[in-house]
Amino acid sequence: MSQIHILTMPKWGLSMTEGRVDVWLKAEGQAISKGDEVLDVETDKISSSVEAPFSGVLRRQIARQDETLAVGALLGIVVEGEASETEIDAAVEQFQASFVPADGTAEDAGPKPQKVELDGRLIRFFERGEGGVPLLLVHGFGGDLNNWLFNHEALAAGRRVIALDLPGHGESSKQLRRGDLDELSEVLLALLDHLRIPAAHLLGHSMGGAVALNTARLAPQRVRSLSLIGSAGLGPAINGDYLRDFVEAASRNALKPPLTQLFSNAGLVNRQMLEDMLKYKRLEGVDTALRLLVSKLFPEGRQTPDLRAVVQEGRRPVLLIWGRDDAIIPAAHSEGLKARVEILPGQAHMVQMEAAEQVNRLIQDFLQQH
Repeated sequence: MSQIHILTMPKWGLSMTEGRVDVWLKAEGQAISKGDEVLDVETDKISSSVEAPFSGVLRRQIARQDETLAVGALLGIVVEGEASETEIDAAVEQFQASFVPADGTAEDAGPKPQKVELDGRLIRFFERGEGGVPLLLVHGFGGDLNNWLFNHEALAAGRRVIALDLPGHGESSKQLRRGDLDELSEVLLALLDHLRIPAAHLLGHSMGGAVALNTARLAPQRVRSLSLIGSAGLGPAINGDYLRDFVEAASRNALKPPLTQLFSNAGLVNRQMLEDMLKYKRLEGVDTALRLLVSKLFPEGRQTPDLRAVVQEGRRPVLLIWGRDDAIIPAAHSEGLKARVEILPGQAHMVQMEAAEQVNRLIQDFLQQH
């Protein structure tokens, strides 16, 4: 029995409306398996690969290189079994006749980031999904809630999931008072109070992992589980050159080398990502906030917080995910801990973006068990 599958432009994150085809990774006539990377697409946020949601043979590339298409537009045809060219023509014609690009109204009606004043500071957060014990996503140093672009929606299937901008980051207030982990953890707890969430699962990346660990130390009854990706706080080593170069960078050329260290595929650091990061770094108060965090948490290129005891005490389940090639915080920090440890070969520090589907599956599986 044959089946004609339609491969369409995915939607990565709430703000994506279109993508540009960068390069096809599979040729017409080539067999592909579910999960294979079929083509690279660039958005205004990041470049990423489109993975096949089905297996078969790539019979037709509809989208052309450098073509910009709306979310949901036809990219290609994958056939499972046998199908004639006439049948494929008919499937393409039927899809194109009925496809209507989104005009933004659905997005306008959807959830939007919100801001709330907590202890005299505006904190931006974004939530979607409902049900279950809520999950709070905590980004890393220099990041924001968009670091979860490829994770938030998938993790919100059957669960309330909230992402926030920490103080000094994103669109939250840039003011930091002490610049220590306790200050950042207090913001997490204040947001949970505002949202009337008595206890939550925490998912932290990099510095956000240390914030999540410290929150569990300060308020153990508020934290059901910890999922930590390339987490700080579990060992002394950190790439001090990266931190210095990132903080000092004041141009695209200066910013590109440190940012490429975050990814296994340096090509993901596109012009738009560099522009967005520079725009953020030039906001009033950002430079002061970043320098204060480095001086408190990572002085002289070493990590001062030691939160391994939070994992070892065994009060809650812990999942550690690390890219084996992480150039910022070594995966070796996961060794000897009472946790489920997943080391992903060939991946770097931003593994939640570069291996989003695998990371999402690991986290969903972990949360379902706890």
